[in-house]
Amino acid sequence: MSEPSAAGAPPPADDAPHVLVVDDDDRIRALLTRFLGQNGFRVSAAASAAEARSQLSALAFDLLVLDVMMPGESGLSLAGAIKAEGDLPILMLTARAESDDRVAGLETGADDYLTKPFDPRELLLRARNIIRRTRPQGPAAARQVAFGPFVFDLAREELRRGDAAIRLTERERQLLRIFAEAPDATVARDALAEFGGPIGERTVDVQINRLRRKIETDPANPLLLQTVRGVGYRLRIDGWLP
Repeated sequence: MSEPSAAGAPPPADDAPHVLVVDDDDRIRALLTRFLGQNGFRVSAAASAAEARSQLSALAFDLLVLDVMMPGESGLSLAGAIKAEGDLPILMLTARAESDDRVAGLETGADDYLTKPFDPRELLLRARNIIRRTRPQGPAAARQVAFGPFVFDLAREELRRGDAAIRLTERERQLLRIFAEAPDATVARDALAEFGGPIGERTVDVQINRLRRKIETDPANPLLLQTVRGVGYRLRIDGWLP
């Protein structure tokens, strides 16, 4: 399991989704803490169920990334206890690929299940999908995001400038949704390349340039859809609308 490069990313926003990574493997815990943090999440980490319980009692989280097999209390036991008390979304990690183990994880109420070894980019996309389904997006669960003179309606996947609708391709709608759901956060090029089916990172750059021609006054010097050198792209969000 190699770590994708994402050096130089800005720190996540104060209202970014907060993830608790629970794994007794120091390497995996450090990798996920760094990688998720570089891709728009606030991240805390715990090496055991006991440490996780302590953090859960003190802080609010939007997602729990939880290893199944740990010394002491297992991830399955912790997941069952958490789901019995509330509805914190859980993404389970395990080295076991057998269907019985997968079913056991899902029966605890886990929202998704990922088998080790895994690609951190896949975990990132799964985490974002869970957050999208379970976390209100923007104030009062608003579903329209404003940037510059544009408004993007996530429900309709429609981009407007004033009263005029901007024609978008399917991929451009997908890109705007990804950026809107990670407001002001940097989205890594390799993650964009994997979303919706693997494509080359050069293809991502071409798609970004095409989208810029529709939303930037000067696509060669973008103000809204910015390049974060060596990492990826971010959309500068002005706010959310009801």
